[in-house]
Amino acid sequence: GAPCNGYFAWSLMDNFEWAQGFSQRFGLVWVDFETLKRIPKDSYYWYKKFISTNGLDED
Repeated sequence: GAPCNGYFAWSLMDNFEWAQGFSQRFGLVWVDFETLKRIPKDSYYWYKKFISTNGLDED
């Protein structure tokens, strides 16, 4: 692998983007904008594991 000194998720939850409105969804948590229900995406669970193991692969 490559050296990595840090990693930042762009957004915790799907949100409004000035150029794309609500059409682009790239948060770690999917948001239903009608009910405001929040559903963690696969990337949420990956990031949770990544930070809990300090980026180390346990497998």
